[in-house]
Amino acid sequence: MLTTATLPARAIPSGAPAGAVVAGAPVGAPPVTTAGPSRVRGSAHWVAEPVPAAVPLLRTRVRSVLAGWPVRAEVADVLLLAVSELAGNAVRHAAAGGRMRIGLTFDGGWLRLEVADQGVRPPRLPDPAEEVDPDSESGRGLLIVQLLAVEAGGELHVLAGEFDVTVRVFLPAG
Repeated sequence: MLTTATLPARAIPSGAPAGAVVAGAPVGAPPVTTAGPSRVRGSAHWVAEPVPAAVPLLRTRVRSVLAGWPVRAEVADVLLLAVSELAGNAVRHAAAGGRMRIGLTFDGGWLRLEVADQGVRPPRLPDPAEEVDPDSESGRGLLIVQLLAVEAGGELHVLAGEFDVTVRVFLPAG
């Protein structure tokens, strides 16, 4: 089962003063002002059972939302790969009977992808300097997402809450 609530991308209200700083950029990111494409805001959220069949459906839905936003093709590709990897990880590691949540937000020129599940332990954020076992069948997805996010000027964060684990990817849209 997959449920969804989507808010379309929309401009910041015309009453916002030109040059006002827009909230929503990741920690350490340069401030973004209300001039130009950074005025677009929107969000979409989905809740799904952590089953393999949900992953391609989520990817398709994220692709549909991104198509309506002013996002560079390279950035959209990184986000779509991140959806596949992170939702796939949620399927493998979520607690039995749990749910996974996927959120996509466009605000102030930044995109934020969140994938959360009711996993029992947070994944270890990989160190790009560590060597990956060439015979390992898994363990590279989070590293690939992290490297692609950084290369695109973004960040990846892993957050462990009391009831869930959330992985966030921040990317500049333009």
